[in-house]
Amino acid sequence: MDEPQPDALRGRHLLVVEDEYMIAAELARALEDRGANVIGPVGSIEDALELLGTEDRIDGAVLDINLRGERAYPIADALREREVPFIFATGYDAWSIPEAYAEVPRIEKPVDTRALAHLLSLS
Repeated sequence: MDEPQPDALRGRHLLVVEDEYMIAAELARALEDRGANVIGPVGSIEDALELLGTEDRIDGAVLDINLRGERAYPIADALREREVPFIFATGYDAWSIPEAYAEVPRIEKPVDTRALAHLLSLS
């Protein structure tokens, strides 16, 4: 995979939903280093849905599926309603994700931030 350009995400407003602080901070830093404006990170379904209700511009999102024992599918549904592309960053295998989300790009943890930036630059 080609290395994404340092500014591949410049000007993009990207929501990060991850409940593990260190992972959230790493994702946010990697996206900011590539020029993105990071929204969040937030670690709960409630906080993410609140941001979706108040943020005028979200160009893409990275979602951990398991947030404090709850599944992030309500966030995925809200993003779909707004036609915002998103990626699952998860430790779950593809077979464990419901069929309704089978077409959603998935990147496995630990996250390769170069691969993540590449996927986000395509959306």
